Amino acid sequence: MTPAYWQQANHELAARDHVMRRLIQHFEGASLTSRGCAFTTLARSIVGQQISVKAAESVWQKVIRTIPDMTPRSLSSVEQDLLRACGLSSRKITYLQDLSQHFMHETLNETTWSEMDDETIIAQLTKIKGIGRWTAEMFLIFHMQRPDVLPLDDIGLQRAISRHYYGDQSVNKRMIIELAKPWQPWRSVATWYLWRSLDPLPVEY
Repeated sequence: MTPAYWQQANHELAARDHVMRRLIQHFEGASLTSRGCAFTTLARSIVGQQISVKAAESVWQKVIRTIPDMTPRSLSSVEQDLLRACGLSSRKITYLQDLSQHFMHETLNETTWSEMDDETIIAQLTKIKGIGRWTAEMFLIFHMQRPDVLPLDDIGLQRAISRHYYGDQSVNKRMIIELAKPWQPWRSVATWYLWRSLDPLPVEY
């Protein structure tokens, strides 16, 4: 499902930023999409921690071949050796199975998320083992489709900003925050286009 705000965000970003205008034109017709499943989005985000988009997609495809019916219960019950064979580290397996327990025992109150602001959701999710701020931000962007998330710790975002705005010079968080001010309230959208500029595979969680 494409966010309802996508076209408005594209129009406003293109009007404010020449790099955004070029990227939006280049990737015309493409957009952020939600898979509509909170558990799957969080599980994919854990799989994607600290590895490339391509590597994450490869591992995830192996996981879903191993567990075609991807549910908290099926992931919780699968043998760890099978998950290791997919390319998952022991730590990520622990995180995924702990996540499954939270969903199975309904310790996450999904019904209230739509009423919460971004930081409140991040605070709730980061109480789960293996979910840090970056993973929670991926959840906000891809599942909740919140429009104004800026994941400062994301390596892909840092690389893309360095490439498109600073001639491949290194950037820090303060520089990114300042650069992104004109993108508000559409920083999730700008981030998505910058990710897309780096990799032929669209970033999806």
